[in-house]
Amino acid sequence: MRFSEFENIMSLPRLTRYLTATGNNSKGAMTLYRKNLKLSQELFTVVSCFEVALRNRIDRHYTVSRGNDWLRDSAAAGGMFDTQNCRKTQRLINVSLGRLPVYTHQKLVAEMDFGFWRYLLLSLNFMSEANRFFTFFPQSRLVHRQFNITILLFSMNWKR
Repeated sequence: MRFSEFENIMSLPRLTRYLTATGNNSKGAMTLYRKNLKLSQELFTVVSCFEVALRNRIDRHYTVSRGNDWLRDSAAAGGMFDTQNCRKTQRLINVSLGRLPVYTHQKLVAEMDFGFWRYLLLSLNFMSEANRFFTFFPQSRLVHRQFNITILLFSMNWKR
């Protein structure tokens, strides 16, 4: 494919950084763009797997401590998220519940996105329950500091 066709499809503003990185070498810019796509695919796979693992560990923890329908029950009147500080979380869960044609706990868990689980883990919602990150991933070699975990999870969500 000629660069002019590639540019027409992808746009010059999108390709400018690749042209700059290759000293305005159009062939090099197209190669670099394709390599970036492959890298993005690989990272997306890793982040997606981490998301599922994190979600499942949080779900497992709360299923044991709060019951099989903990997520739905936590958003109900009198539930864990029925407090002034947790209204956003409660609202997110209830909106997701409303989108489900038929409720099952697993469908509701899957409906919640990575941002929800990250927020739940790092927010006062989770802190009020006690920080359990390292019981979820006991083999983790991450630095055992809440701030570093916060940075990691926020940056992962931003890159998605």
